Amino acid sequence: MPTQEQLKKYAALAVRTGINLQSGQQLEIRAGIENAPLVREITRVAYEVGASNVYVQWSDDEMTKIRYFDAPEDSFDAFPEWLKARFDQLADEKTAFLSVVSEDPDLLNGVESSRIARANKAAGVALANWRKFVMSDNVSWCVVAAPSDAWAAKVFPDSENAVEELWDAILKATRVDQADPVAAWEKHDHNLRTKATFLTEKKYKTLHYSAPGTELSIELPERHVWLGGGGPNADGVDFIANLPTEEVFTLPKKTGVNGHVSSTKPLSYSGNLIDGFTLWFEDGKIVKAEAKQGQAALDELISLDEGARYLGEVALVPHHSPISDSGILFYNTLFDENASCHLAIGRAYSTCLENGPSLSNEELAEQGANDSMTHVDFMIGSADMSIDGELADGTREPLMRDGNWSI
Repeated sequence: MPTQEQLKKYAALAVRTGINLQSGQQLEIRAGIENAPLVREITRVAYEVGASNVYVQWSDDEMTKIRYFDAPEDSFDAFPEWLKARFDQLADEKTAFLSVVSEDPDLLNGVESSRIARANKAAGVALANWRKFVMSDNVSWCVVAAPSDAWAAKVFPDSENAVEELWDAILKATRVDQADPVAAWEKHDHNLRTKATFLTEKKYKTLHYSAPGTELSIELPERHVWLGGGGPNADGVDFIANLPTEEVFTLPKKTGVNGHVSSTKPLSYSGNLIDGFTLWFEDGKIVKAEAKQGQAALDELISLDEGARYLGEVALVPHHSPISDSGILFYNTLFDENASCHLAIGRAYSTCLENGPSLSNEELAEQGANDSMTHVDFMIGSADMSIDGELADGTREPLMRDGNWSI
C-alpha cells in the first residue's frame, strides 16, 4: 500500500485536477471494494472542496464472476430500470463521475462469450442517453486506477510484492511521485493542448499509417478538432478525463478508413484478453477481423451494433512516452493506450467536431461522426510506426517516424 500521504496526494489530484469538482456539486464514484482506502480519501477531499453529496457504486470482481457463470440466461438481456434512472438523474443534476478501475484482465475467462455480449448490449441500450451526455462533456468525468490483487499479479507475475509494485507504477504514471503533482499536471496539460492546437490548425485531410502488419489510411472530417490533456465541460469548467493521459486525439470520418491495422498490445475487454489481432477496413467498415487470442470476444465486440464495425477515435502517442518507457505492460487500457498510438472502435466524441456537442445525432452523422453503444480503444503504435499527414492539396508531411513525433 502507498503511504497515507501518497493516498491523499492521489485523491487530491483526482478531485481537484481530474474532476475539478466545484463547490455544491455532487460526485459519483465507481470503484471496487478492494480500493476502499483510496475511495475514502477521495470522499474526504471532495467534501473539503465543497461537494454537496458523494455517492459510491461499489463493485466486486468475485460477485461479477459468480453472476456471469451462474445467473439465468435471460438475466443478461435486461438492465435494471432503477439503475438507468440513477445514471440519467445524476447526469441531469450535473453530477461529476469518477471511476477507479482495477479489474482483473482475465476476470471472465471461460465465461460463454454470448453472455458477456448480451449484458454489454443491454447496458449499452439502457445507458445510451447517459453515454452521449458524458461523451459530449456535458459533465466532468475522470478515470483513475488502483491495484487489485489479481490485476497486480497479472502485471508482475513473478513478484512477491506485486500490489506494491503496481502502486509504484501508477503513482509514477500519474506524476503523484513528484513534489507537486498539480503543478506537474498543469505543465503537462499545457504541452498536450499546444500539440492539439497545432494539429487542429494543420487541418490534415488524411493520416497514413505504416508499420509491420499495418498499412492504413484514415480520412478526417473537414471540421475535425484535435484535443489533448484537459478541456471544458458544458459549464466552462476544465477537467482531465484520464489520469494518466499522454495522447492527442480526434475522430475519423466514419466511411474514410481503408487498409489494415494490427494491434501491438493486448486489449482487455469485458474480462477477457484479445491479443495479436488484425482488422481490415473498406470504406470505414471492418470487413475482416482475426485474433490469435480472444477471437470470440473480438467477434462479439464488433457485432455489438452497426457502429461497432466502424472507428470513433484516432489518437497519437509518442513511443517514448513515460508509460512506454517504463517497459510495463499494464493489461489495462487506461495505461496501455498512453504508451501507444491507438484507435477506438465505436462512438466518436462529439467534442472532436467544431460545435459538436450542440449538434444532433443526425447532424453529427452528416459531419462524418460514428455512433455506437460502445467505445473501445486498442493499441497499434510501436517503435516501427510511421505516420504522414496529408493536406488538402495532396502534400504529405511526416507526423511520426520510428514511433515518435516529427513535428
